[in-house]
Amino acid sequence: MKYWMVVSLLAVVMLAIMCKGNQDSNPKDLLKVRQTVLAINKEFDQRINDQISRVEQDLDEKILQSGFDSLRSTYKCMEWAVAYFMPTTARFLNGPNLDEIELEENAVIEAEGLQTLEEYFYPNYDSAEKQQTLIFLKRLKTKSLAIDTYFEVNSLSLPQLIEALRNQVFRITTLGITGFDTPVSGRGLVESIDALNGIAAVLGQIQGQVSHPKEIDNVQNLIKIANEKLGKGTPKDQFDYLNFMDQHLNKIADALFKFRKLEDIPSLNVSHPISPEASNLFSKNAFNPDFFVPSERQMISTGKVTLGAKLFRDNMLSGNGSRSCISCHHPEKAFTDGLKAPTTMSGSKMDRNTPSLSYSNYQHGQFWDMRSEDLEGQSMDVITNKDEMHGNMDQIARRLNQHKTYVGEFQKIFKSDTIAVWQLQNVLASYVRSLAKFDSRFDRYMRGESQLLSPQEKEGFNLFVGKAKCATCHFVPLFNGTVPPEYAKTESEVLGIATDHRNRMLDPDRGRGRYHATVAQLQYAFKTPTIRNITKTAPYMHNGGYTTLEQVMDFYNKGGGQQFGFKLDNQTLPTDSLKLTEKETAKIIAFLKTLDD
Repeated sequence: MKYWMVVSLLAVVMLAIMCKGNQDSNPKDLLKVRQTVLAINKEFDQRINDQISRVEQDLDEKILQSGFDSLRSTYKCMEWAVAYFMPTTARFLNGPNLDEIELEENAVIEAEGLQTLEEYFYPNYDSAEKQQTLIFLKRLKTKSLAIDTYFEVNSLSLPQLIEALRNQVFRITTLGITGFDTPVSGRGLVESIDALNGIAAVLGQIQGQVSHPKEIDNVQNLIKIANEKLGKGTPKDQFDYLNFMDQHLNKIADALFKFRKLEDIPSLNVSHPISPEASNLFSKNAFNPDFFVPSERQMISTGKVTLGAKLFRDNMLSGNGSRSCISCHHPEKAFTDGLKAPTTMSGSKMDRNTPSLSYSNYQHGQFWDMRSEDLEGQSMDVITNKDEMHGNMDQIARRLNQHKTYVGEFQKIFKSDTIAVWQLQNVLASYVRSLAKFDSRFDRYMRGESQLLSPQEKEGFNLFVGKAKCATCHFVPLFNGTVPPEYAKTESEVLGIATDHRNRMLDPDRGRGRYHATVAQLQYAFKTPTIRNITKTAPYMHNGGYTTLEQVMDFYNKGGGQQFGFKLDNQTLPTDSLKLTEKETAKIIAFLKTLDD
C-alpha cells in the first residue's frame, strides 16, 4: 500500500506492530488485548486528524485517496473487536452508504461512516464537497471516542474473544473479500489482509497463557498463507474467490474451532445464528433455525415439523375448505407455484409472484414487502387474507379442537388441553423452517466433495462474487439479504423492476412503500430473497415479469431501472453496466444451478 508521504515512519511502524501483535507476551488476563485495541484506536483517531488536515489543505486527489485507504486499513485491524462488542458503533462507522430507516420511531437516520466517505474520495474527489467531507470525517472522531471509552472500562472474556475472532473470519468471507464495504474503491481484497492480521495479532497476545500454543501457530501460519495469496495483486475480477473461501478462510475457521475445542473454551450461553458446533460457515447444520424464532416457546421440534407438514396440506385452513397452503407452494417448485401470479379466491389474478418458502426462515421480514416480521405472522396473514385463503384463525382453532386426532397431536407437543391460535401458527412456521436443506452441490462441494463442481460452475461463482458483484446483496452462503455474520437484519433493495422483461415501463407496485408511503427510501423497495433453488422458482422478481434467468441477468447487467429511463432517485442497485459477456452470463447461470437442493 502506498502511504501518504507526510505520515510519519513511526506511525507506520506502530501500526505494523499492532497488526502483527506481540507473540512473546504472557498476559495474566485479556488486559493486553484491550490495550492493543486501544492503541489501534488511538492510531485510528490520529489518522482521522491527518485526513482532516489533508482535506483542509486541498491536497492532491491521490494523496487524499491514499490517506483514506490508510484510515480504513487501521480500522480493519480492530474491526473484529468493534463489530462484535459495539455493533451499533460499527454500523455507523462502516455500514453501507444507505440511510437507516427506523420504522417504529418513524425516523430516517442519515448514512455516515467510512463507506459514506469512500464515495467522497472515490472514484474521484470533488472539492466542491469539501465541507460535507469534513463533517463526515469529524463524525468519525465521536465513534473513535466511543471505542476508547468502551475498551477502557469493559473487561473481555476468552469465550467472547474467540467468538469475536470467529465472527471476523466469517465477516471477511461474506463481506470483506466480496467488496461489500468497499463498493467504489474495490479494495476489499487488500483490506482483508489487515482484517486477518488483526486476528493473528490478538491470538499472539494470548498465546502465552493457553495449553495448546502450537494451535495458535497453526492459525497464524494459515493466515500468513492466505495473506500471501491476497497480496499477489490479482485484480478483483480475476481472483479465485471459491478457492480462497474453501482452501483458506474455511481452514482458518476450522483451525480456530479446533483450538477452542482443545482448550475447552465454552461457547457463550446465548442464541447464535451460526452453531458453536459448526467448524466453519459451510459446515453441515451450521445455521441455527431457532435464532430466527420470535421467542423460546416457538423453537422448532420434530413433532412441530411433522404436524405442521400435515396442516400445510389441509384445506381446513381456508374459509370455504377449497385451499391449503400447498395449493400455492408446491414442493417440487421449491414451494412456489410456477405462475406469474396466483389466483384469488374469486378467480382474479393477484399482483405479486408467489415467493419461495425454502430458506424463508433465515430472514427478518416475510413477503416481498417484509410486512410480517416472522413466519408465525406470515401464516396468519395468508390464512386470513380474503384473496388468498379467507380463513378466520379463531374459527379454525375451534374446528381443530373438535378434531380428535389433531387435539391429541397438539397435546403431545404443547402439553395443553386446548389448541390455541399461536400454536397453529407455530407448527406451520416450524414446518416452513424445516425446508432449508443446505444439501445442494455447492454445499457439498464446500464440505469437501471437490469433484461436484465443473470448471464452468467454479468460474461462475467467481464471476458471481467478483465482476457481477451479486454477493454484495445475496450474501454467501444463504444467498439472501440477511447481513452476515450477525444475521440480525435483512435488507431490501430498490432495483427499478419493470412490468416485464422488455424493461419498457416501471412496475407501479411500490413494495415496502405500500405500507410506508411517507418514507421516500422505501418506495419500490422489495426484500432481497434467497437465490437457492432458483432454477425451480421461475418466473422471477416480485411481479413474475421475467421468465428466464437470462432475462434477469440482462436486467442487472444493464444497471437496473434508471438505465431504462425510469425516474427512480432512490435506486439502490448501482446503475453502471456490469459489462458481462454472454459467456460470462452463462457461467453465472451454470453456478446458480448448483444451488438447487
